[in-house]
Amino acid sequence: MTSFIQAKTILSSLKAGTDTWFGLRYNMNLYRGCQHGCIYCDSRSKCYGIKNFSEIEVKENALELLEKELRSKRDKGTIGFGSMNDPYMPVEKELQLSRKALELIKKYRFPVHLITKSTLVLRDMDILKEISTTYAAVSITITTANDALSKKIEPGAPCSSERFEAVKTLNQNGIYCGILLMPVLPYLTDQPENIEEIVIRGKEAGAKYILAAMGMTLREGQREYYYKQLDLRFPGLAENYKVRYGHDYSCNAPNHSKLWQTFDSKCRENAMPQHMEFYQPIKPTQLNLFNA
Repeated sequence: MTSFIQAKTILSSLKAGTDTWFGLRYNMNLYRGCQHGCIYCDSRSKCYGIKNFSEIEVKENALELLEKELRSKRDKGTIGFGSMNDPYMPVEKELQLSRKALELIKKYRFPVHLITKSTLVLRDMDILKEISTTYAAVSITITTANDALSKKIEPGAPCSSERFEAVKTLNQNGIYCGILLMPVLPYLTDQPENIEEIVIRGKEAGAKYILAAMGMTLREGQREYYYKQLDLRFPGLAENYKVRYGHDYSCNAPNHSKLWQTFDSKCRENAMPQHMEFYQPIKPTQLNLFNA
């Protein structure tokens, strides 16, 4: 179900230099809710105030607001897509809000970082190539190398093998693209073999970096939904979470130290960076009076 709403603003600001993960200066969400149905999604948390996360609300005036706000911004920091939903979920194929927003970002020469699980991002490679003259990054989330498992935990998203192919295609077309190996779900995707395979297949796909987090978050609203989905898809597993984590927000995988060692070792073996290269604004040069 899709409905249309009016937004008051579209770009939310982050303090310069505070986002050490993704290098963002601004966040933007063109939609509320998400169609990918990932069972662990933090955006279902009660604190965000989205009553039915599977019902999509489209910010009808988003492009008008975006152009107005881009025109007024003096700080040309990186704009992030994908903090609260996937910018390339199925509804985007028809409405093309993300594509149209990229057109505006290109017009005003802002850098951009797209975070997605969808192969639909390939549709916009033409615009991303142009934005790349400023800075464009695409991070594809891959939590498991197993297609069957990915369809259980991320039922509305393309399977993992399709995402690896998207990483390959983007990099072959000169777009700076890497992998987000997060979250790592305790008792589900926290096998060292899974971590190793994602790094190896990421290398084969030409990924320029892999960012990882060896655990997940759980809070009110999200936690209850996740446990319900575990009961449906992996009977008995929710009890392990309740015993180990209770009401903890940060839930590291039980073997997280081992996983970090595995990840670091495999990345070093494959010369895989564990951090992104961020947008660096061009500093104006001071003219020398004698060389003028």
